[in-house]
Amino acid sequence: MSKVFKKSVNQLPLKLLIGLLVIGTVSVSAFYYYATPQYTKVGFAPTQPVAFDHSLHAGQLGLDCRYCHSNVERSGHANVPAASTCMNCHNQIKASSPALELVRQSYETGAPIPWVRVHQIPDFVYFNHSVHVNRGVSCYNCHGQVNEMQVVRHDKPLSMNFCLECHREPERFVRPHDEIFNLNWRPESEEEQIKRGLEAVKANHIHAPVNCSGCHQ
Repeated sequence: MSKVFKKSVNQLPLKLLIGLLVIGTVSVSAFYYYATPQYTKVGFAPTQPVAFDHSLHAGQLGLDCRYCHSNVERSGHANVPAASTCMNCHNQIKASSPALELVRQSYETGAPIPWVRVHQIPDFVYFNHSVHVNRGVSCYNCHGQVNEMQVVRHDKPLSMNFCLECHREPERFVRPHDEIFNLNWRPESEEEQIKRGLEAVKANHIHAPVNCSGCHQ
């Protein structure tokens, strides 16, 4: 009597099991990676190698965000300042402070300070800082009241829904150009926000995409 199935069919259950294990492992790994606090947990505030107090520098001293994040208006990424930026002040102010030892070492050797990244979006999302900032989106919209944070935390969810809220109704969020980096600025009323927001949308030719290819390129 001839065989109905080939001998290789005996290996099919094992192959299916291995395939399911691989798919399961990849799925769990991907979920775990993108579900870490750096991506989703509002309130994530890691301890940094140097205790930089934003409430002191950006709050009490009034340093403009662009002094440290100098490329934010012309680059897709908001750069982390080099140690030389810190030393512009700290070669005179608290020049021997033990708290700044790592900064001095970085300045002398050129080795970067190993900052812990706070804000992160998935690799499959395209985001350009300069495009948003130059259209009237303030640092406050995505990062919160940073000038009151001793330790910077992940303040907004940065989820797809969070982004789409602004893309669908940008007039509710964009602000005048001279107030983009003023983290304390608030409109006097919702009506004022809408009025000035609509003016900004028209003046800046804002056509925020809501289709998939706008952010997933």
